[in-house]
Amino acid sequence: MSAAEYKHILRIAGKDVEGSKKLIVAISEVKGVGYNFAQVLTQSLNINPNIRVGFLTDGEIREIERAIADPKVAALPEWYLNRRKDMDSGTTHHLITSDLDFASANDVEREKLVMSWRGYRHMFGLRVRGQRTRTTGRKGGAVGVKKSALKPGAAPGAAPAASGAPAAPAAGAAAPAAGAKPAAGAAPAAGAKPAAPAKEPAKK
Repeated sequence: MSAAEYKHILRIAGKDVEGSKKLIVAISEVKGVGYNFAQVLTQSLNINPNIRVGFLTDGEIREIERAIADPKVAALPEWYLNRRKDMDSGTTHHLITSDLDFASANDVEREKLVMSWRGYRHMFGLRVRGQRTRTTGRKGGAVGVKKSALKPGAAPGAAPAASGAPAAPAAGAAAPAAGAKPAAGAAPAAGAKPAAPAKEPAKK
């Protein structure tokens, strides 16, 4: 093919591809087509996988697109297809681009609807295929221990008293009455005079 017929940008199966790329790389850029699938596809169609995409003819592009949409045309084995024994139709076919996204979303919604274990994992955004979650997958909201509720009667925001120090009276507590004797073992108030010792009875 001459330089005048070279295509800088062309479309394969709904995907815009640069003409300077190799055919096997360009086909594998289509969603639903991997590198190995592209290699087997080009071998079945007897097309050089290392040819630049810009040099392909319109007939070769149509043949590649038809083989991607229906790999049975290129005599690919069924185990290469990504939709085997479909649950709705029971057929085996190959899905690409938006059809693959739509089918995957429907599969997830069905798992959620039947409340399977996979559905629960999907609902909570957790790993579904048995991966380790102890040290990986720590994305999303933080998960921690909830703080315990305040004890009844404790003032909110009050700091705990130090060990051995007398606890401060709660807000609104009544002050001790004037002349009242302190409790046994209680420390005297600041500035208070010590009480006089009791007189012993005179000996006869």
